[in-house]
Amino acid sequence: MRQGNWRGGAGNEAALAVFRLMQQLIDRYRRNRPVMPLVVIKAEDAGAGREIDEQVEAIVRLVHKANERRGVPVQRLEGGGATPYEAALDMVRTLAEKPWESPGATQYKPLAFPRSRLLGAIEQATATVVGQSDGDTGEIGEELILEQLRRLRWRADRPRRGTWGSSLRNSVRPETFVGALFIALLSVLLGEIDWFLTVLVASLALVGLAVVGLVGRSAPPLLWLRRASRWFATTSSLAASSTGYPSDGWSRLSPRGSWDVIRVRAAAVAKRVAHAGAGDGHARQFHLELRVQALLEDLRDNYRPRAADWRRAKRTRPPVVLLHRATQDNGGILLINAINNVRSRRSEVDPLLLLAALPAAEVMRHTPPPPERAGAVRPAAPPGAQEQYDRWADELSLGQSPVAAAMLAWVLQLPLATQELTTAPARTELVTHPVPRTWAWWVMSRTSIALVVVGSLLGAFLWAGHWRDTYCHGPLTDRSTDAIWAGRDGDRECVGVATVPEVRFARGNGLELLGGGEGITFDRIEQAIREENADIAPGDAYVTVVYAGPLTSTGRDPEATRKGLEELTGVYLHQQAVNKTVNRSVKLRVLTANTGQDMLRQLTAVRKIIEVARRDPTVVGVVGLGRNTDESDDAAALLRTAGLPLVNTTNSSSDLPRDFPNYFGLAATDEEQTYALGLVARQIARKLDRPHAIVLSRKDRNGDLDRYTAEQRDAGRAMLRAAGFALGPDVDFDLAGGASLNAPLTGICQAERVPDALYFAGRVEDVRALMRGLSETTGCWNRALTVFTGDDLTKDTFSDSASIATNVTLYHSSLAPLDRGTNPGFYADAHRTLRALLDDEKVTALAAGRPAYEDELFSSGQTVIAYSATAALYDAAARGDVRRSAAETWATLHTVELNNMPTGTIAFGPAKSSVSGHLHGLNIVKVVRPGPSAERTVVCGKPAGVAPPLTAKDCKP
Repeated sequence: MRQGNWRGGAGNEAALAVFRLMQQLIDRYRRNRPVMPLVVIKAEDAGAGREIDEQVEAIVRLVHKANERRGVPVQRLEGGGATPYEAALDMVRTLAEKPWESPGATQYKPLAFPRSRLLGAIEQATATVVGQSDGDTGEIGEELILEQLRRLRWRADRPRRGTWGSSLRNSVRPETFVGALFIALLSVLLGEIDWFLTVLVASLALVGLAVVGLVGRSAPPLLWLRRASRWFATTSSLAASSTGYPSDGWSRLSPRGSWDVIRVRAAAVAKRVAHAGAGDGHARQFHLELRVQALLEDLRDNYRPRAADWRRAKRTRPPVVLLHRATQDNGGILLINAINNVRSRRSEVDPLLLLAALPAAEVMRHTPPPPERAGAVRPAAPPGAQEQYDRWADELSLGQSPVAAAMLAWVLQLPLATQELTTAPARTELVTHPVPRTWAWWVMSRTSIALVVVGSLLGAFLWAGHWRDTYCHGPLTDRSTDAIWAGRDGDRECVGVATVPEVRFARGNGLELLGGGEGITFDRIEQAIREENADIAPGDAYVTVVYAGPLTSTGRDPEATRKGLEELTGVYLHQQAVNKTVNRSVKLRVLTANTGQDMLRQLTAVRKIIEVARRDPTVVGVVGLGRNTDESDDAAALLRTAGLPLVNTTNSSSDLPRDFPNYFGLAATDEEQTYALGLVARQIARKLDRPHAIVLSRKDRNGDLDRYTAEQRDAGRAMLRAAGFALGPDVDFDLAGGASLNAPLTGICQAERVPDALYFAGRVEDVRALMRGLSETTGCWNRALTVFTGDDLTKDTFSDSASIATNVTLYHSSLAPLDRGTNPGFYADAHRTLRALLDDEKVTALAAGRPAYEDELFSSGQTVIAYSATAALYDAAARGDVRRSAAETWATLHTVELNNMPTGTIAFGPAKSSVSGHLHGLNIVKVVRPGPSAERTVVCGKPAGVAPPLTAKDCKP
């Protein structure tokens, strides 16, 4: 039956008065929770006939019809039974066990009666034991009752035993709250972890749900912490019946003592129930009133305030019980008496509202009859229903007192005059409206909670997806914000600082070191650094150095990460020397920071480094950032603002050391390099007739953000001019998928004046295209040319047949003067350290017959210079075996002087007035002939540190 408005009319004035009273009590319950009476209506005239009684009963049916479609919990009782006791008891059981009438959408879930179900289990166990003893109640023992209750698992009408399959199916039905929650959680997990772990977690969850379902259906409901158990163990109504164990034996912290109370009381109640069944009048009264008390306690609990489910705010109408005809014989009057008795001796107020119709011949009296109240004066005219309710409410306190315990204090008797029952009222339409669900239901209903949970999980799932797309390690629970994804599609890279084990920039990168380092992959070097970090004991003092470099590539060619591999290898070598070989008291911890391929995302990485340094005071500075780009100035400025020193590896900028006091570079600057190259160029120019030269460089703003070539172009132009060359217009080239040199070289080689020398302001990856063009383009292929360039060509091995044209002599500066260091044993020690990362059978020896530094493992100089940079920063951070802050490290770097280094002496003194006096080491290298027979000759050079300036005499071409 659907909910809807009810419209009808009252047949007489008495019906109208009673209807209005009942509707006021029902509808006012939401606002002020008035005390609910047991309303008894009957004809005032005891001699009225059956027709008048039917009019009274029609009033009950009118109230029933008016509320049956409203969503008010209504229960209609029909008395009947072998005895009044059995009839009354049957009605109590009906109220507790049968569903209440509340068609359509209810305000809240159905009423629950756990206390009544507990008594029902005791009754069922008692009936079984009495039946086994052939009705002899004297043979009922405590152990027999408790044994039967254990078999029933303390449940009346024990349900069919569940199976694993049924429990599993019931646990994950999507229409249930738990099922929806399970599916939502499974979806989130699938987005967080891989499918195998998701299947494993889901399987364990299913087994757990099935076990919980089986236990919930088979375990005793009398767990001592449940409200029904607490009530049964502590109610004073059973105190006199179970003196074998004190009522205060129940405690949340004492399950054994609580169970003792429950068992003793259950046995005592069972005996009284058995005696009641045998006809004991006192036992019957006890049994009925105990059942009524459990019923009222259950109803009170269903409307309990301050419950977690907000049930009181959801249920705004009281439960209504309707007895169309209450007599002594059908148990109706006995039930009303029992409710009155229970209410009169207890202080709690329950929400039950009862309306009963008595035949005119019946007398609503207490059993035994209550004493006549002194001074009671019968009014001349019967008051109205509302007036009688108000008087009843005023006298309720007296009616509940011990002196008046035998009175029907909770019964509101409404005698209806015959005239009222036979007089039709004025035309009045009675209307009742459906009871709406309150805001509390929408906020705290299962559906709402399920929607909130599912919505939250869906939101979490979407956020988790967002975090996975934003952070390199972005699960729902412990994401790391120190490394983020940058770029889109094929340009996507993980950029930032690796501060969690799940973030490893070189994971799966199989790029190997060259020469004696063959077999050692980038992945293994990164793992080795993690292992060194993990070996630092919790109580050890340590400083943290962040290496920042190009650790990933956007393409599939891992060769693009070789710079990062070789520099990180140098950092690892010094970390291992500090922590293991020398075993310094202040350990060295290394964090890796990826700046992206070609360091095009170094600003992002630097910001993440600063965030980490703010959280971690052990961070003392940064090593790396060895490529000069348009972001280099901003990166150094950010680090300066954050108070972090930067010890640069291979950046040859001449401006950064002058502009930023926190910048300490180990590579010779562009000015230093071109000063040394100029010594060679000047001597070549003197041998030429009208020497002519051109500067060839990459175009500006070609997408690579490369400032190195721009600074090299300016420095090279100044060098050629100072060397005596006449300069033609600068020529530049594009980087469309590689160096595009055809058109520029055609213009150079077919010009009216073909240059004698070129200053090539490009990168090592552009050299092959340059040499191929110079050896093939008309006008240049048969003409001797000299090419000058910077230190980026140190990375090239020149083993390719096209790497040097036969008509070209190449001069370039080197990153590190490996032949001029004061620690020749470094190379063997470094090789031995790296060899420990591999199995012995996989070890590649250093090249025989030549110095160790010429092995391809070290020849680029990047490993050595990164080692030296890390050594300098560590020396400043742990001077005198005392751990220092980043600010102290910055200040101490100015006093660093490391003499026994592979490239000479590492020192950061004040800037000298002349580039010839700078403290950086370098070599000028001459390369002729292509392919494996290419000759690389060191023309001149100087070690790092204080050394005599280079002269033209030192640098003979």
